[in-house]
Amino acid sequence: MVGHKVGLTSVAMQEQFGIDQPDSGLLLDCMAVERDGELRLGDLVAPRVEGELAFRLGSDLGGADVSEKVIRDAVADTFLALEIIDSRYGFEGLTLVDSVADNAACGRFVLGATVEGLVPDLGGEHLTLTVDGAVAASGFGRAILGDPIRSVAWLVQRLAAFDTGLRAGDVVLAGAVHASLPLSAGQTVAVGSPRLPQAVLHVA
Repeated sequence: MVGHKVGLTSVAMQEQFGIDQPDSGLLLDCMAVERDGELRLGDLVAPRVEGELAFRLGSDLGGADVSEKVIRDAVADTFLALEIIDSRYGFEGLTLVDSVADNAACGRFVLGATVEGLVPDLGGEHLTLTVDGAVAASGFGRAILGDPIRSVAWLVQRLAAFDTGLRAGDVVLAGAVHASLPLSAGQTVAVGSPRLPQAVLHVA
């Protein structure tokens, strides 16, 4: 396990799947695709892609009453990510129970190069997703629960209910700023923003 993902944190994603609350899943090392790497589409069932903000923690976080200040201080790195969601059930008629049972639909992920520390004012960061160089989707960081750091707070509180928490070194994908898009073989997908390096994926 290398971290966690928080899903369904934006109105766009909740409306796309008809689910009105976030969920979360685990990130495993076998799900990671190298930066500017290649995704084998045939390994997945119904892959879709999302542009996200993400963090790496420098210290442990736990407890139902953890403050946003403590969370901000715990962030060691900020970066962009592409999450490839997938569902063994398919996405038609997907329910919250289905999503939770299927590890919050996490299939693969790609991380961009890091920027040290917590980049300030991420609510105003504008993410743009391109497919083969053409803009396909975009959104601001504030689409993620108003501020992507609140996504981490939600996750810490959720894990506290199971007497666990986040560990130093964990990656947290905070959620998408736009509705997910289908993937096709031969595509090159990238997410970029003004202050963070791109994350890039090639689809085979």
